[in-house]
Amino acid sequence: MKSCVITSPFHYEIQEVPIPRPEAGEVLIQMKAAGVCGSDLHIYRGENPCSSYPLVPGHENVGVVAKVGASVTRVKEGDHVVVDLIITCGTCYQCTHGREEVCEQVLVRGSGTDGGWREYFTAPADDVYKIDENIPWGDAALIEPIAIGAHCTRRGRVQADDTVFILGTGTIGTIILQACKVIGARVICCDIDDNSLIRAKELGADEVINSKTEDIIKRVAEITAGHGCTVAFDAACFPGSLALIMQYGIVGNAGRIVPMGFCDKPEAISQADINKRELDIIGSRMSAYQFEPVAANIAAGKYRLDGLVTTFVAFSEIEKVFQNMEQPDPAVKKTVILFE
Repeated sequence: MKSCVITSPFHYEIQEVPIPRPEAGEVLIQMKAAGVCGSDLHIYRGENPCSSYPLVPGHENVGVVAKVGASVTRVKEGDHVVVDLIITCGTCYQCTHGREEVCEQVLVRGSGTDGGWREYFTAPADDVYKIDENIPWGDAALIEPIAIGAHCTRRGRVQADDTVFILGTGTIGTIILQACKVIGARVICCDIDDNSLIRAKELGADEVINSKTEDIIKRVAEITAGHGCTVAFDAACFPGSLALIMQYGIVGNAGRIVPMGFCDKPEAISQADINKRELDIIGSRMSAYQFEPVAANIAAGKYRLDGLVTTFVAFSEIEKVFQNMEQPDPAVKKTVILFE
């Protein structure tokens, strides 16, 4: 089989390797589609401290069960499945208290260990979830990023009577938008790109703000009658973006703020900024227990997926993925790799 391996920062190879055999409790997955994430770009550039080389990237993985190992009963050969990105110990405090996404020993497929940019790979049967066979593979590859949206809205305790502010309308921002709309919340999207805001409007945003040409605080005050939003998500994740959404007037008293990124630059935030309004600052990482409900919602047509993926690339032409990493095309918002 063919496997895409990043051998060192800015270098990759397509290697011919044997197809693995599933051991007891494992399944062999024939890959059908894999999403390309911003974290894959950081791995390619050598910017992920959790990654070492050589490494097969790819954590947004869907495919067909090709073989099952001994004692596997939850799936069978021919089943369409999505593969969880996290590998956990199952015994630490976090795993036993519903927080396996921050397991003390957590490994992430495609980051801390080999992922899915290869034609076949094995995984424990407990890490795969059967999905509806009618979901096209290009859509199925979105289950993992949509699960991130479902997880962070759960962390933010989003309810139908909330007014949500989302900074950044890229892939994750528009996915959070849809997760909020499935719940029934009112959503305000903010970005500097009019085309992205038009797409957000098409995907269900109630209001949009261009922060390059409009005063965010003034517009939020107009939209919310001066109350501010009850939940805010930072899906832009640049130095200063957390402090930006914490400004008085964007989020009201008792608001919840959920930063989505891993920007490590310090920001000017005081205790008074939090305590005057008794804000909750809530971390959110990856997803937990959301793959099955998200897959069911996709099968039921609850998400608008048209336009979320802008680019499809055949695995046989995977060099195009790396070419776009080196010379980004602004029109490429989300790429999915399709396996023949």
